[in-house]
Amino acid sequence: MNTSKLLLTITLTAAAALNVAAQTKRGSAAQASNAAAEKTAAAPFDRKRFDEMRKEGFDALYNLDYEGARRHFTEMTRAFPEHPAGYQFLAAGLWLRTLNESRRLQASLYNNEGFYKEDKNDKAETKSAAEFKELTRKTKELCDARLKANPKDVDALYYLGASEGLKAAWGSMVERSFMSALMNVNDCADHHRDLLKLDPTFTDAKVTVGMYDYVIGALPLPVKLLASIGGFRGSKKRGLATLELVAREGAWAKDDAKSLLIALLKREGRFRDAFTYANELATKYPRNYLFRMEAADALVSQAEVERASNPEAAKKTEAEAFAVFDALLVPQRGPAAPRPPLDLVHYNYGEALLVAGQAERAAKELLAAATAQNAESSMVTRARLRAAQALDVAGKREEALSQYKAVLSLPNVFDSHEDAKRGIKEPYKLTHKVGENAGGEAASETRGEQAH
Repeated sequence: MNTSKLLLTITLTAAAALNVAAQTKRGSAAQASNAAAEKTAAAPFDRKRFDEMRKEGFDALYNLDYEGARRHFTEMTRAFPEHPAGYQFLAAGLWLRTLNESRRLQASLYNNEGFYKEDKNDKAETKSAAEFKELTRKTKELCDARLKANPKDVDALYYLGASEGLKAAWGSMVERSFMSALMNVNDCADHHRDLLKLDPTFTDAKVTVGMYDYVIGALPLPVKLLASIGGFRGSKKRGLATLELVAREGAWAKDDAKSLLIALLKREGRFRDAFTYANELATKYPRNYLFRMEAADALVSQAEVERASNPEAAKKTEAEAFAVFDALLVPQRGPAAPRPPLDLVHYNYGEALLVAGQAERAAKELLAAATAQNAESSMVTRARLRAAQALDVAGKREEALSQYKAVLSLPNVFDSHEDAKRGIKEPYKLTHKVGENAGGEAASETRGEQAH
Protein backbone atom coordinates (compact mmCIF):
# COMPACT_ATOMS: atom_id res chain seq x y z
CA MET A 1 0.00 0.00 0.00
CA ASN A 2 1.55 3.29 -1.04
CA THR A 3 1.64 6.48 1.01
CA SER A 4 -1.48 8.01 -0.53
CA LYS A 5 -3.46 4.86 0.22
CA LEU A 6 -2.22 4.76 3.80
CA LEU A 7 -3.23 8.35 4.33
CA LEU A 8 -6.60 7.60 2.82
CA THR A 9 -6.96 4.65 5.18
CA ILE A 10 -7.21 7.24 7.95
CA THR A 11 -10.32 8.53 6.26
CA LEU A 12 -11.91 5.25 5.29
CA THR A 13 -11.36 3.17 8.37
CA ALA A 14 -11.71 5.78 11.09
CA ALA A 15 -15.00 6.89 9.63
CA ALA A 16 -16.21 3.34 9.09
CA ALA A 17 -15.85 2.69 12.78
CA LEU A 18 -18.12 5.53 13.80
CA ASN A 19 -21.53 4.10 13.05
CA VAL A 20 -22.37 3.36 16.66
CA ALA A 21 -23.20 5.41 19.67
CA ALA A 22 -21.59 6.20 22.99
CA GLN A 23 -21.28 3.58 25.68
CA THR A 24 -24.20 2.60 27.86
CA LYS A 25 -21.92 1.98 30.82
CA ARG A 26 -20.20 5.30 30.79
CA GLY A 27 -17.41 6.03 33.20
CA SER A 28 -17.88 8.18 36.28
CA ALA A 29 -16.42 11.19 34.53
CA ALA A 30 -18.92 10.87 31.72
CA GLN A 31 -21.82 10.46 34.14
CA ALA A 32 -20.78 13.54 36.08
CA SER A 33 -20.23 15.68 33.00
CA ASN A 34 -23.66 14.85 31.56
CA ALA A 35 -25.59 15.03 34.82
CA ALA A 36 -26.38 18.73 34.46
CA ALA A 37 -27.71 18.33 30.94
CA GLU A 38 -29.98 15.45 31.92
CA LYS A 39 -31.29 17.30 34.98
CA THR A 40 -32.28 20.31 32.90
CA ALA A 41 -34.00 18.22 30.24
CA ALA A 42 -37.74 18.68 29.80
CA ALA A 43 -38.25 15.10 30.96
CA PRO A 44 -35.99 12.48 32.55
CA PHE A 45 -33.81 10.79 29.96
CA ASP A 46 -35.12 7.28 29.38
CA ARG A 47 -31.81 5.45 28.99
CA LYS A 48 -33.44 2.01 28.82
CA ARG A 49 -35.70 2.97 25.91
CA PHE A 50 -32.88 4.82 24.19
CA ASP A 51 -30.61 1.76 24.30
CA GLU A 52 -33.37 -0.60 23.19
CA MET A 53 -34.11 1.54 20.15
CA ARG A 54 -30.42 1.81 19.34
CA LYS A 55 -29.92 -1.97 19.60
CA GLU A 56 -32.92 -2.73 17.39
CA GLY A 57 -31.73 -0.22 14.81
CA PHE A 58 -28.18 -1.53 14.64
CA ASP A 59 -29.26 -5.15 14.61
CA ALA A 60 -31.24 -4.27 11.50
CA LEU A 61 -28.40 -2.24 10.00
CA TYR A 62 -25.78 -4.95 10.49
CA ASN A 63 -28.22 -7.45 8.95
CA LEU A 64 -28.44 -5.13 5.90
CA ASP A 65 -32.09 -4.30 6.64
CA TYR A 66 -31.71 -0.65 5.76
CA GLU A 67 -35.41 0.18 5.81
CA GLY A 68 -35.83 -1.44 9.22
CA ALA A 69 -32.87 0.49 10.59
CA ARG A 70 -34.24 3.72 9.15
CA ARG A 71 -37.59 3.18 10.88
CA HIS A 72 -35.95 2.59 14.26
CA PHE A 73 -33.62 5.58 13.99
CA THR A 74 -36.39 7.87 12.75
CA GLU A 75 -38.44 6.88 15.78
CA MET A 76 -35.43 7.68 17.95
CA THR A 77 -35.34 11.25 16.60
CA ARG A 78 -39.01 11.61 17.57
CA ALA A 79 -38.58 10.11 21.03
CA PHE A 80 -35.35 12.04 21.74
CA PRO A 81 -35.52 15.16 19.56
CA GLU A 82 -32.76 17.02 21.44
CA HIS A 83 -30.30 14.12 21.28
CA PRO A 84 -27.94 13.87 18.26
CA ALA A 85 -27.83 10.06 18.17
CA GLY A 86 -30.88 9.43 15.99
CA TYR A 87 -29.72 11.82 13.30
CA GLN A 88 -26.17 10.43 13.44
CA PHE A 89 -27.51 6.89 13.05
CA LEU A 90 -29.72 7.86 10.13
CA ALA A 91 -26.69 9.37 8.40
CA ALA A 92 -24.66 6.20 9.05
CA GLY A 93 -27.43 4.03 7.64
CA LEU A 94 -27.75 6.18 4.53
CA TRP A 95 -23.99 6.04 3.98
CA LEU A 96 -23.85 2.24 4.29
CA ARG A 97 -26.88 1.75 2.09
CA THR A 98 -25.42 3.99 -0.60
CA LEU A 99 -22.13 2.08 -0.52
CA ASN A 100 -23.83 -1.31 -0.68
CA GLU A 101 -26.09 -0.35 -3.57
CA SER A 102 -23.06 0.86 -5.54
CA ARG A 103 -21.08 -2.31 -4.59
CA ARG A 104 -18.53 -0.36 -2.58
CA LEU A 105 -18.71 -2.37 0.64
CA GLN A 106 -15.95 -4.75 -0.43
CA ALA A 107 -12.35 -4.41 0.68
CA SER A 108 -10.80 -5.44 -2.65
CA LEU A 109 -12.22 -2.34 -4.34
CA TYR A 110 -9.84 -0.11 -2.38
CA ASN A 111 -6.78 -1.76 -3.92
CA ASN A 112 -7.72 -0.43 -7.34
CA GLU A 113 -5.46 2.51 -8.23
CA GLY A 114 -8.20 4.02 -10.37
CA PHE A 115 -10.46 4.40 -7.35
CA TYR A 116 -8.10 7.00 -5.86
CA LYS A 117 -8.30 9.41 -8.77
CA GLU A 118 -10.91 12.02 -8.02
CA ASP A 119 -13.81 12.05 -10.47
CA LYS A 120 -16.15 15.02 -10.46
CA ASN A 121 -18.73 12.95 -12.33
CA ASP A 122 -18.76 10.21 -9.69
CA LYS A 123 -21.25 11.66 -7.24
CA ALA A 124 -24.05 10.19 -5.20
CA GLU A 125 -27.62 10.59 -6.34
CA THR A 126 -28.53 14.21 -5.56
CA LYS A 127 -31.40 13.42 -3.20
CA SER A 128 -29.26 11.06 -1.07
CA ALA A 129 -26.39 13.54 -0.93
CA ALA A 130 -28.72 16.33 0.18
CA GLU A 131 -30.30 14.11 2.83
CA PHE A 132 -26.90 13.06 4.17
CA LYS A 133 -25.78 16.69 4.36
CA GLU A 134 -28.92 17.67 6.28
CA LEU A 135 -28.59 14.76 8.74
CA THR A 136 -24.97 15.58 9.57
CA ARG A 137 -25.83 19.28 9.82
CA LYS A 138 -28.58 18.49 12.32
CA THR A 139 -26.26 16.22 14.30
CA LYS A 140 -23.68 19.00 14.59
CA GLU A 141 -26.33 21.55 15.53
CA LEU A 142 -27.55 19.41 18.45
CA CYS A 143 -24.01 18.59 19.57
CA ASP A 144 -23.00 22.26 19.52
CA ALA A 145 -26.07 23.17 21.58
CA ARG A 146 -25.22 20.55 24.21
CA LEU A 147 -21.57 21.61 24.32
CA LYS A 148 -22.57 25.24 24.72
CA ALA A 149 -24.58 24.26 27.78
CA ASN A 150 -21.89 21.88 29.05
CA PRO A 151 -18.42 21.88 27.42
CA LYS A 152 -17.67 18.56 29.13
CA ASP A 153 -20.60 16.71 27.61
CA VAL A 154 -18.80 13.57 26.42
CA ASP A 155 -21.78 12.22 24.49
CA ALA A 156 -21.89 15.44 22.48
CA LEU A 157 -18.16 15.21 21.79
CA TYR A 158 -18.57 11.60 20.72
CA TYR A 159 -21.37 12.27 18.24
CA LEU A 160 -19.70 15.42 16.96
CA GLY A 161 -16.58 13.41 16.17
CA ALA A 162 -18.67 10.60 14.70
CA SER A 163 -20.45 13.06 12.43
CA GLU A 164 -17.15 14.45 11.14
CA GLY A 165 -15.95 10.89 10.56
CA LEU A 166 -19.04 10.05 8.56
CA LYS A 167 -18.60 13.15 6.44
CA ALA A 168 -15.06 11.99 5.72
CA ALA A 169 -16.33 8.53 4.80
CA TRP A 170 -19.02 9.92 2.52
CA GLY A 171 -16.57 12.25 0.81
CA SER A 172 -13.95 9.56 0.21
CA MET A 173 -15.96 6.40 -0.39
CA VAL A 174 -19.08 7.83 -2.06
CA GLU A 175 -17.86 10.99 -3.80
CA ARG A 176 -14.13 10.13 -3.98
CA SER A 177 -13.21 13.62 -2.84
CA PHE A 178 -10.18 12.72 -0.78
CA MET A 179 -8.58 15.97 0.37
CA SER A 180 -11.77 17.36 1.87
CA ALA A 181 -12.36 14.00 3.51
CA LEU A 182 -8.98 14.14 5.25
CA MET A 183 -9.90 17.49 6.79
CA ASN A 184 -13.09 16.01 8.23
CA VAL A 185 -11.37 12.97 9.68
CA ASN A 186 -8.77 15.16 11.41
CA ASP A 187 -11.62 17.00 13.14
CA CYS A 188 -13.12 13.64 14.10
CA ALA A 189 -9.92 12.49 15.81
CA ASP A 190 -9.51 15.81 17.63
CA HIS A 191 -12.99 15.56 19.16
CA HIS A 192 -12.40 12.00 20.33
CA ARG A 193 -9.02 12.83 21.81
CA ASP A 194 -10.69 15.65 23.75
CA LEU A 195 -13.35 13.20 24.90
CA LEU A 196 -10.78 10.69 26.18
CA LYS A 197 -9.05 13.40 28.18
CA LEU A 198 -12.34 13.93 29.99
CA ASP A 199 -13.11 10.24 30.34
CA PRO A 200 -10.31 7.72 29.63
CA THR A 201 -12.79 4.87 30.25
CA PHE A 202 -14.89 5.78 27.21
CA THR A 203 -13.69 2.68 25.39
CA ASP A 204 -15.74 3.08 22.22
CA ALA A 205 -13.98 6.34 21.36
CA LYS A 206 -10.65 4.51 21.29
CA VAL A 207 -11.44 3.07 17.86
CA THR A 208 -10.35 6.33 16.23
CA VAL A 209 -7.22 6.50 18.36
CA GLY A 210 -6.32 2.92 17.51
CA MET A 211 -6.74 3.54 13.81
CA TYR A 212 -4.56 6.66 13.91
CA ASP A 213 -1.87 4.73 15.79
CA TYR A 214 -1.94 1.95 13.21
CA VAL A 215 -1.93 4.20 10.15
CA ILE A 216 0.84 6.50 11.36
CA GLY A 217 2.85 3.47 12.45
CA ALA A 218 2.46 1.91 9.01
CA LEU A 219 3.73 4.93 7.09
CA PRO A 220 7.05 4.60 5.22
CA LEU A 221 9.95 5.85 7.33
CA PRO A 222 10.53 9.18 5.50
CA VAL A 223 6.84 10.06 5.75
CA LYS A 224 6.73 8.89 9.36
CA LEU A 225 9.61 11.21 10.22
CA LEU A 226 7.78 14.15 8.68
CA ALA A 227 4.64 13.18 10.57
CA SER A 228 6.56 13.06 13.84
CA ILE A 229 7.73 16.64 13.31
CA GLY A 230 4.06 17.60 13.19
CA GLY A 231 3.47 15.78 16.46
CA PHE A 232 2.01 12.59 14.96
CA ARG A 233 3.46 9.39 16.39
CA GLY A 234 2.04 5.96 15.99
CA SER A 235 2.61 2.26 16.35
CA LYS A 236 0.99 -0.51 14.32
CA LYS A 237 1.31 -2.88 17.25
CA ARG A 238 -0.29 -0.42 19.68
CA GLY A 239 -3.00 0.45 17.19
CA LEU A 240 -3.99 -3.17 16.69
CA ALA A 241 -3.91 -3.75 20.45
CA THR A 242 -6.24 -0.78 20.99
CA LEU A 243 -8.72 -2.06 18.41
CA GLU A 244 -8.56 -5.54 19.91
CA LEU A 245 -9.30 -3.97 23.30
CA VAL A 246 -12.42 -2.31 21.89
CA ALA A 247 -13.40 -5.60 20.22
CA ARG A 248 -13.30 -7.24 23.66
CA GLU A 249 -14.49 -4.50 25.99
CA GLY A 250 -16.33 -1.89 23.94
CA ALA A 251 -19.97 -1.25 24.72
CA TRP A 252 -21.41 -0.45 21.30
CA ALA A 253 -18.28 -0.35 19.15
CA LYS A 254 -17.25 -4.00 19.53
CA ASP A 255 -18.55 -5.03 16.14
CA ASP A 256 -17.15 -1.92 14.45
CA ALA A 257 -13.71 -2.70 15.88
CA LYS A 258 -13.99 -6.29 14.66
CA SER A 259 -14.98 -5.09 11.19
CA LEU A 260 -11.88 -2.90 11.02
CA LEU A 261 -9.65 -5.65 12.38
CA ILE A 262 -10.73 -7.98 9.58
CA ALA A 263 -9.13 -5.66 7.01
CA LEU A 264 -6.07 -4.74 9.06
CA LEU A 265 -5.26 -8.29 10.15
CA LYS A 266 -5.40 -9.41 6.51
CA ARG A 267 -2.91 -6.67 5.73
CA GLU A 268 -0.66 -8.01 8.49
CA GLY A 269 -0.89 -11.56 7.16
CA ARG A 270 -2.93 -12.74 10.16
CA PHE A 271 -5.53 -14.42 8.00
CA ARG A 272 -6.79 -16.90 10.58
CA ASP A 273 -7.44 -14.10 13.08
CA ALA A 274 -9.23 -12.11 10.38
CA PHE A 275 -11.33 -15.15 9.56
CA THR A 276 -12.26 -15.56 13.23
CA TYR A 277 -13.63 -12.02 13.46
CA ALA A 278 -15.43 -12.27 10.12
CA ASN A 279 -16.96 -15.61 11.07
CA GLU A 280 -18.11 -14.26 14.45
CA LEU A 281 -19.87 -11.36 12.77
CA ALA A 282 -21.35 -13.58 10.05
CA THR A 283 -22.80 -15.85 12.75
CA LYS A 284 -24.17 -12.94 14.76
CA TYR A 285 -25.70 -11.26 11.70
CA PRO A 286 -26.84 -14.15 9.46
CA ARG A 287 -28.36 -11.92 6.76
CA ASN A 288 -25.11 -10.05 6.27
CA TYR A 289 -23.53 -11.85 3.32
CA LEU A 290 -20.65 -9.35 3.29
CA PHE A 291 -19.14 -10.85 6.45
CA ARG A 292 -19.38 -14.32 4.93
CA MET A 293 -17.50 -13.18 1.85
CA GLU A 294 -14.84 -11.51 4.02
CA ALA A 295 -14.42 -14.80 5.89
CA ALA A 296 -14.05 -16.67 2.61
CA ASP A 297 -11.48 -14.15 1.35
CA ALA A 298 -9.40 -14.65 4.50
CA LEU A 299 -9.50 -18.41 4.00
CA VAL A 300 -8.32 -18.12 0.38
CA SER A 301 -5.34 -16.04 1.49
CA GLN A 302 -4.60 -18.46 4.34
CA ALA A 303 -4.63 -21.34 1.85
CA GLU A 304 -2.09 -19.50 -0.29
CA VAL A 305 0.21 -19.25 2.73
CA GLU A 306 -0.28 -22.93 3.58
CA ARG A 307 0.27 -24.21 0.06
CA ALA A 308 4.08 -24.18 0.23
CA SER A 309 4.37 -26.11 3.50
CA ASN A 310 1.14 -28.09 3.74
CA PRO A 311 -0.65 -28.61 0.40
CA GLU A 312 -3.32 -30.83 1.90
CA ALA A 313 -4.24 -28.25 4.54
CA ALA A 314 -4.28 -25.56 1.83
CA LYS A 315 -6.63 -27.61 -0.30
CA LYS A 316 -9.00 -28.10 2.62
CA THR A 317 -8.95 -24.39 3.54
CA GLU A 318 -9.55 -23.39 -0.05
CA ALA A 319 -12.49 -25.77 -0.37
CA GLU A 320 -14.01 -24.26 2.77
CA ALA A 321 -13.76 -20.80 1.21
CA PHE A 322 -15.31 -21.85 -2.09
CA ALA A 323 -18.16 -23.53 -0.23
CA VAL A 324 -19.13 -20.14 1.18
CA PHE A 325 -19.56 -18.69 -2.31
CA ASP A 326 -21.38 -21.78 -3.57
CA ALA A 327 -23.83 -21.51 -0.67
CA LEU A 328 -24.46 -17.81 -1.36
CA LEU A 329 -25.32 -18.60 -4.98
CA VAL A 330 -28.04 -21.06 -3.96
CA PRO A 331 -31.42 -19.39 -3.23
CA GLN A 332 -32.37 -19.83 0.42
CA ARG A 333 -35.65 -19.50 2.23
CA GLY A 334 -36.55 -18.00 5.57
CA PRO A 335 -36.43 -14.49 7.09
CA ALA A 336 -32.81 -14.92 8.23
CA ALA A 337 -31.55 -16.16 4.86
CA PRO A 338 -29.04 -13.87 3.14
CA ARG A 339 -30.15 -12.50 -0.21
CA PRO A 340 -26.96 -11.21 -1.79
CA PRO A 341 -26.84 -9.55 -5.21
CA LEU A 342 -25.54 -12.19 -7.61
CA ASP A 343 -23.20 -9.82 -9.43
CA LEU A 344 -21.34 -9.16 -6.18
CA VAL A 345 -21.08 -12.84 -5.20
CA HIS A 346 -19.88 -13.94 -8.63
CA TYR A 347 -17.34 -11.10 -8.68
CA ASN A 348 -15.86 -11.97 -5.30
CA TYR A 349 -15.90 -15.67 -6.13
CA GLY A 350 -13.94 -14.88 -9.29
CA GLU A 351 -11.41 -12.85 -7.30
CA ALA A 352 -10.97 -15.73 -4.84
CA LEU A 353 -10.45 -18.23 -7.65
CA LEU A 354 -7.88 -15.96 -9.28
CA VAL A 355 -5.95 -15.72 -6.00
CA ALA A 356 -6.12 -19.52 -5.78
CA GLY A 357 -4.55 -19.87 -9.20
CA GLN A 358 -7.71 -21.05 -10.98
CA ALA A 359 -7.78 -18.37 -13.65
CA GLU A 360 -10.15 -20.07 -16.10
CA ARG A 361 -12.79 -20.73 -13.43
CA ALA A 362 -12.24 -17.17 -12.20
CA ALA A 363 -13.01 -15.78 -15.66
CA LYS A 364 -16.29 -17.73 -15.80
CA GLU A 365 -17.41 -16.31 -12.44
CA LEU A 366 -16.42 -12.79 -13.41
CA LEU A 367 -18.34 -13.01 -16.67
CA ALA A 368 -21.30 -14.33 -14.68
CA ALA A 369 -21.03 -11.19 -12.55
CA ALA A 370 -21.10 -8.99 -15.65
CA THR A 371 -24.17 -10.73 -17.06
CA ALA A 372 -26.12 -11.30 -13.83
CA GLN A 373 -29.71 -10.10 -13.78
CA ASN A 374 -29.95 -6.57 -12.37
CA ALA A 375 -26.16 -6.27 -12.21
CA GLU A 376 -25.08 -2.84 -10.99
CA SER A 377 -23.69 -0.78 -13.87
CA SER A 378 -20.21 -0.11 -12.45
CA MET A 379 -19.90 -3.77 -11.50
CA VAL A 380 -20.50 -4.78 -15.13
CA THR A 381 -17.49 -2.73 -16.24
CA ARG A 382 -15.26 -3.94 -13.41
CA ALA A 383 -16.25 -7.58 -13.88
CA ARG A 384 -15.57 -7.57 -17.62
CA LEU A 385 -12.18 -5.97 -17.08
CA ARG A 386 -11.26 -8.48 -14.40
CA ALA A 387 -12.54 -11.33 -16.58
CA ALA A 388 -10.28 -10.15 -19.39
CA GLN A 389 -7.32 -10.14 -17.01
CA ALA A 390 -8.20 -13.63 -15.75
CA LEU A 391 -8.42 -14.88 -19.33
CA ASP A 392 -4.95 -13.47 -19.98
CA VAL A 393 -3.62 -15.33 -16.95
CA ALA A 394 -5.32 -18.49 -18.23
CA GLY A 395 -3.55 -18.10 -21.58
CA LYS A 396 -6.73 -17.34 -23.53
CA ARG A 397 -5.47 -14.21 -25.23
CA GLU A 398 -8.08 -13.91 -27.97
CA GLU A 399 -10.95 -14.19 -25.49
CA ALA A 400 -9.20 -11.67 -23.25
CA LEU A 401 -8.89 -9.19 -26.12
CA SER A 402 -12.62 -9.53 -26.81
CA GLN A 403 -13.41 -8.60 -23.21
CA TYR A 404 -10.95 -5.70 -23.12
CA LYS A 405 -12.66 -4.28 -26.21
CA ALA A 406 -16.06 -4.75 -24.57
CA VAL A 407 -14.88 -2.71 -21.59
CA LEU A 408 -14.14 0.23 -23.88
CA SER A 409 -17.82 0.35 -24.86
CA LEU A 410 -18.91 0.54 -21.21
CA PRO A 411 -18.77 3.46 -18.73
CA ASN A 412 -15.23 4.29 -17.61
CA VAL A 413 -15.25 3.09 -14.00
CA PHE A 414 -12.11 3.72 -11.93
CA ASP A 415 -9.89 4.15 -15.01
CA SER A 416 -11.10 0.86 -16.50
CA HIS A 417 -10.65 2.20 -20.03
CA GLU A 418 -6.97 2.91 -19.37
CA ASP A 419 -6.53 -0.61 -17.94
CA ALA A 420 -8.37 -2.12 -20.93
CA LYS A 421 -6.19 -0.27 -23.44
CA ARG A 422 -3.13 -1.49 -21.57
CA GLY A 423 -4.52 -5.02 -21.70
CA ILE A 424 -5.02 -4.78 -25.45
CA LYS A 425 -1.43 -3.62 -25.86
CA GLU A 426 0.14 -6.33 -23.69
CA PRO A 427 -1.17 -9.35 -21.72
CA TYR A 428 -2.01 -8.96 -18.06
CA LYS A 429 0.22 -10.96 -15.74
CA LEU A 430 -0.66 -11.95 -12.20
CA THR A 431 2.34 -11.26 -10.00
CA HIS A 432 1.09 -11.53 -6.40
CA LYS A 433 -1.67 -13.99 -5.66
CA VAL A 434 -2.27 -12.83 -2.09
CA GLY A 435 -2.38 -9.21 -3.25
CA GLU A 436 -3.56 -6.70 -0.72
CA ASN A 437 -3.44 -9.27 2.07
CA ALA A 438 0.35 -9.35 2.01
CA GLY A 439 1.35 -7.16 4.95
CA GLY A 440 3.06 -3.80 4.86
CA GLU A 441 4.73 -2.03 1.98
CA ALA A 442 5.53 -5.34 0.27
CA ALA A 443 1.87 -5.76 -0.61
CA SER A 444 1.04 -5.50 -4.28
CA GLU A 445 -0.88 -2.41 -5.31
CA THR A 446 -3.53 -4.48 -7.05
CA ARG A 447 -3.58 -8.21 -7.65
CA GLY A 448 -1.32 -8.12 -10.67
CA GLU A 449 0.30 -5.95 -13.28
CA GLN A 450 0.91 -5.78 -16.98
CA ALA A 451 3.82 -7.83 -18.28
CA HIS A 452 6.84 -5.82 -19.40
